[in-house]
Amino acid sequence: MAVTISQVHGREIFDSRGNPTVEVDVRLSDGGFGRAGVPSGKSTGENEAVELRDGGSRLGGKGVLKAVGNVNGEINEHLQGVSPFNQAEIDHQLIELDGTPNKGRLGANAILGTSMAVARAAADSLHEPLYRYLGGVDLELPQTFHNVINGGEHADNDIDIQEFMITPIERKSFRDGFEKIVNVYHQLQANFEKEGLSTGLGDEGGFAPNLPSDEAAIQELVKAIKDAGYEPRKEIGIAFDAAASSFAQKDGTYLFEGKKRSVAEMTAYYEDLLKKYPAIVSIEDPFGENDWDNFSKFTQKNKDRVQIVTDDNVCTNPKLIRKAIKAGLATSFLIKLNQIGTVSETMEAIRLARKNNCTVMVSHRSGETTDDFIADFSVAMHAEQLKAGAPARGERLAKYNELLRIEEELGDQAKIAYFPDNVDLD
Repeated sequence: MAVTISQVHGREIFDSRGNPTVEVDVRLSDGGFGRAGVPSGKSTGENEAVELRDGGSRLGGKGVLKAVGNVNGEINEHLQGVSPFNQAEIDHQLIELDGTPNKGRLGANAILGTSMAVARAAADSLHEPLYRYLGGVDLELPQTFHNVINGGEHADNDIDIQEFMITPIERKSFRDGFEKIVNVYHQLQANFEKEGLSTGLGDEGGFAPNLPSDEAAIQELVKAIKDAGYEPRKEIGIAFDAAASSFAQKDGTYLFEGKKRSVAEMTAYYEDLLKKYPAIVSIEDPFGENDWDNFSKFTQKNKDRVQIVTDDNVCTNPKLIRKAIKAGLATSFLIKLNQIGTVSETMEAIRLARKNNCTVMVSHRSGETTDDFIADFSVAMHAEQLKAGAPARGERLAKYNELLRIEEELGDQAKIAYFPDNVDLD
């Protein structure tokens, strides 16, 4: 007897910022079960799929009971009796049922929660781990990027750049690399305590001290890496997400560190950082989401010196990724499931980037749940990179701990990704 979906049930839960979000359970006719929690971003691009919120006075208007109602009503009724084993068809039906270009009617949070939970239920029915169900035999553990100093929209401090990250370059295994990151993270905390700086945490588990400048954050990272006994760039690299859309102005300038700066001044600022701090291996969103021309020029000039990642400009949307590839916008694409709203569309975005010799970085959101879907997903998709926050806070550690389990399960077959060859690390 064919296995089918017997029930799709949604509920309102709360994310790591204490805001409501959607959780979906999918039950199959053979007892297979899948559950998925949907993350929520704070620094969001204007091209992202619509996260349906209730509005009104309850929970500051952020309730998701409308989206939950759509799961328990239309989505549940539509998917009952449908086979769970064709992910692309499931997602296509959800998109057609919604009927809008941005998933705004049913809500991308309702659709994504269902899409992820169906994948989990199908894997459970087949008694396979999720990474194996989605990825088959071509599996790889990603290089991880850890936001250890939070700024911008992710922290209440004076730093404009949103994320300062560290990444393990030289490592024998996933665990070896992660242990190095943990050592640097604890060293950074010890250094901040000695300097009398706050060790309070931002949204993604990184420290959020007030520093005299954004450059000072990079100096602190270089010091912590060395103090922990590692060589910057060779063993531990530094990356940052400027999230420049958050300080881009309507007149084309950028309000950065208290003063308006031209595109030329911002370009000179970034290039000066690259010269002074060779440990920097990756830059994300150095210009605003509508500033395609200057973003492309920066990439073409600096792509051999540093990985350049785009997020807000493309929002995991295959149509926008095609445009970005044609424009030479970046060398790597950030991938967020809830930006596009289904598992199969996210997979399409990854395949498109790969076909055009670009890397991908699967990403969490600042408002997370303890759902570890993206850990399995990054391994299944052979994603070169993953960023999921600092090695702190349960919703961030859930992803890293799952990767440790996966490495253990794969044993001698466990492969780990290394930094892309197009950036010279020597």
